[in-house]
Amino acid sequence: MPPQKLKIACAGLGRMGKRHALHFLNRTPRAELVAASSPDPVEIQWAKQHLEPYGVRLYTDYDEMIQQEGLQAVVIASATVVHAEQSIKAMEKNLHVLCEKPLGTTVEISQSVVDAARKHPHLKVMCGFSRRFDSSYRDAHAKMDSGLIGRPSIFRSQTCDMLDPSGFFVAYAEFSGGIFVDCSIHDIDLALWFFGQDSQVKSVAASGITAVQPELRKHNDRDNAVGIVEFWDGKIAHLFASRMMAAGQDDATEIIGTEGKLQVNAQPMQNLVNIYEKGGVRREIPPHYYGRFEQAFVTESNEFTAACLDDGKLPFKLAGAVQAVKIGCALQEALITGKKIYFDEVGRRSEKALL
Repeated sequence: MPPQKLKIACAGLGRMGKRHALHFLNRTPRAELVAASSPDPVEIQWAKQHLEPYGVRLYTDYDEMIQQEGLQAVVIASATVVHAEQSIKAMEKNLHVLCEKPLGTTVEISQSVVDAARKHPHLKVMCGFSRRFDSSYRDAHAKMDSGLIGRPSIFRSQTCDMLDPSGFFVAYAEFSGGIFVDCSIHDIDLALWFFGQDSQVKSVAASGITAVQPELRKHNDRDNAVGIVEFWDGKIAHLFASRMMAAGQDDATEIIGTEGKLQVNAQPMQNLVNIYEKGGVRREIPPHYYGRFEQAFVTESNEFTAACLDDGKLPFKLAGAVQAVKIGCALQEALITGKKIYFDEVGRRSEKALL
């Protein structure tokens, strides 16, 4: 008898959806991509060339796709505004769910996914925080856990995208939830991972500018932003997000402890090639997020598949995704209003600092 394969469908075939679809099709041996959906005719045309010849059934309607007979799981990589709705519909059809980050653009919407998952405890429901699957971040976390740098106290992390002059991020900002919810959500999740998933935020402050895309302001967004998150246990996270890096994707993290620090990707590189030329020596870096984290996405798809087939434990709790959105939304509000936002020791909003 051939080994069992997880029959999975992909919702959304944009930039990220295409990658997820191809990972489950070609790079996840224990999975079988059987369906894909998108309301966009251009994306469906891409799928007719790259997916349909391999037996993948295509749909323009998500609700119709999740009724396909034999389907066991769905990876959701559609627009952020429908992440929660599609995740809940999948669970109601008894399907495992891998949902791209964030679960939703608000805390309430994100929490609705967690609430639905609690009603279906036999299902595996995971938010796709890709950096949790990156070998370098996992190594840094293990080293921190071993006590190598003493007590972690300061977390400094950035997500900096290469400048895209096409206007993509301006159009995307209408639905993304803002630069902190969309871009810095990875760094926020990392801070919660390294500081402890149950860390309670005490305050957030943020500032930002529109250096190259002023039209982002009509969506209350910025192309560069800095956020400071203070936790009740005395730890601090410093977050930087940018949409205008000239050289390419520049994502780096520092975990600073009482006896040392760890750096991840402090000097980004495309590969091990150094270019020696008249102006000096230089090194190319990845042009986009996927170029840096491709293998992490592949690891993610394989570990999710294994958890579904073997009834294994997922690597992190779904509730953490709500905490990340809570912090991201608070940072976005602080960015827009210019006001520092406070929380009490159980996570409730407080109108003023608690001394």
